Amino acid sequence: MKVVGSLWSIWFLGFLLIGFSLYFTHHLPSFDGPTAPLVRRIDGPFKRSVTVFSAPGPFFGPVGSRQALAVRSWLGLSPTIDVVLFSQHPSVRAFADALGPRVSVERNIDFTFLGTPFFHSMVARSQASTSDISVLIDPETVLLPSFISSLNHAHNLEHDWFLVSLSPTVPHFPFQLGDNGKLWVNENGEKIKAEKLQGFVLENGKWSGYSERVLMAWNRGTWPLHAGVLPPFLYGKGLHNQWVINEALSSRFRLVFDASETISSFCPENLRNREHSLSLASDKDIKERTWEHVGNLHNAILYGTFYFSLNNYSNIPTKLVKCDGKYFFIDKVEGAVYFLGQQTGLTSYQIEPMPLKMKETFGVWKQRISGYKRKRWMACSEDSNSVERKLGSPLKISSKVALNLSASLYLPCSLEFLLQTTADEDKSIVLLVAGDSYRDMLMSFICRLHQLFISNFIVYALDPETYHFSILQGLPVFRDYMAPSNISFNDCHFGTDCFKSVTKVKSRLVLKILKLGYSVLLSDVDVYWFGNPLPVLRSFGPAVLVAQSDEYNETGPINLPRRLNSGFYFARSDPATIAALEKVVKHASTSGLSEQPSFYDVLCGEGGINRIGDDRCLEPETNLTVHFLDRNRFPNGAFQGLWEKSDVRSACMRKGCLIIHNNWINGRQRKLERQISSGMWEYDSSSRMCLQAWQGMT
Repeated sequence: MKVVGSLWSIWFLGFLLIGFSLYFTHHLPSFDGPTAPLVRRIDGPFKRSVTVFSAPGPFFGPVGSRQALAVRSWLGLSPTIDVVLFSQHPSVRAFADALGPRVSVERNIDFTFLGTPFFHSMVARSQASTSDISVLIDPETVLLPSFISSLNHAHNLEHDWFLVSLSPTVPHFPFQLGDNGKLWVNENGEKIKAEKLQGFVLENGKWSGYSERVLMAWNRGTWPLHAGVLPPFLYGKGLHNQWVINEALSSRFRLVFDASETISSFCPENLRNREHSLSLASDKDIKERTWEHVGNLHNAILYGTFYFSLNNYSNIPTKLVKCDGKYFFIDKVEGAVYFLGQQTGLTSYQIEPMPLKMKETFGVWKQRISGYKRKRWMACSEDSNSVERKLGSPLKISSKVALNLSASLYLPCSLEFLLQTTADEDKSIVLLVAGDSYRDMLMSFICRLHQLFISNFIVYALDPETYHFSILQGLPVFRDYMAPSNISFNDCHFGTDCFKSVTKVKSRLVLKILKLGYSVLLSDVDVYWFGNPLPVLRSFGPAVLVAQSDEYNETGPINLPRRLNSGFYFARSDPATIAALEKVVKHASTSGLSEQPSFYDVLCGEGGINRIGDDRCLEPETNLTVHFLDRNRFPNGAFQGLWEKSDVRSACMRKGCLIIHNNWINGRQRKLERQISSGMWEYDSSSRMCLQAWQGMT
């Protein structure tokens, strides 16, 4: 009986084991991978709308050819891909027009005075896109078909994601892109399969271990890319890619993963400098534009967690890999693998909104995988590790970069160089003078100039704070010995000693520039421009100084005593004007008042004895005519109560205003509030970007 009972027990246990085996066969995850709840099923061709953003240089020479190849490779991947090129150069516009409606040029972002685009403005414009996926890419990076497959799998994640991929350089790529932009062919015109292209790049690509040529892509989701504010990095000048990746990892808003192993791309070797020519420069620092790299270094250290997180992230913890035609996520920190599911079954991983959590370790999978499949997976894993060692890390920083603030931030450009670089074809320049308390108003003014496509301006910084701020904002800024020492205060407004000192600096600067052969339009930064006034101002001819009238009475003469406003005037570089300005500067140097009374008393005579009619004066010794501008077109802050209108802009435009001066009001804060409330403010100080129409697209 004991034997029979033992047999029954063995039989029962065997039956039970068979039952469990059948149960787990149908319910435990298999090597092929289950469908996770946060992965949509992948069906059909690629239908996601994608916008690829890039900032190319001019489209001529070898660089232009490589950029053209890159753009054509992007367009050929899918008809759902559009391209937006950030540039102000005419050749880029011509190139885009030749390729048709899928390629457009965006010039309404922030650029430096030398044409370098701001990375934070590029990212902001990219995030304003309504496409399913946005891509930011180096202009010479050629994309191969695997890019679409990787995007397709990434987009099926039901969680916001941020993809990063490195690109190698290739010394010689023996294949050509067909005329239709879709097929690659060899020298004999024979079609080349995508696998062969990708294998060639992997075998022949040169990886530097760190790279500024980082492709970044993200879905149009709920979460931002990172916490905090993206500082005003200059594109292509170092650290901005690493900074964004680090902040995205630190913020943990999105699933950040490295797709370098699944996206085949490359850049032609021997990249040449795409920057604007600086043939006028003789100084090495100017030619190499070292201040742009130093500015990025300062931003990287002062903003976010990048400086403090360098030891936390030597690489991106999660990567996308492909094995036997299937895509996997590997979390190197957790030691976990996650399949993009293609069949039903139990969940193999879970991603919670914050923080990210991934389950199922390599150990579990090793228990489930046996025989050939286990060996194949381990081989794929080793291949991936080998490729990773070759690629390097998107977070790795060149050993040439020292993360400290020892490098001083200065613009090694003389006044003469800035004038040669920025003046228009008539050798006219707009001179702006500002101190720290007016730097936001300075930026609003410059943003307005950008909207009007006016670039012939320079900035004189009255203090170190404004000087450093202007360099980081990409402005053509300079300082010299003439700057007073008591101007960095919030109370530097009309009538104060600070105000008097500042105005006297302005006239000395104008005289200096006139002697260098350039005509000057001096405009206070509290003047709002509706259009470019220079054509009108130049029309008065030589030996005529044109200036705004500060007269507030609506009728009567506008050239009454001391009604010349020295905050807006145009002076030509001619003998009569230079001689008259020398007299003004000399008179102001011995006066206890601002320079404004000196302008009138010297040019129009004390009490207005040199007045001619209701709108002119004639300085007898130099024979310089002073013309007071029509207030309907150049109104001051008290004329006809324009600033008190419910719609200041419309009221001014109906009168035909070219400008309006925000004066005749006490206090910097009240002046600031009046301009902002009127809707004539063009700068966002929180993001350090000019306000753009596309910011309301999303």
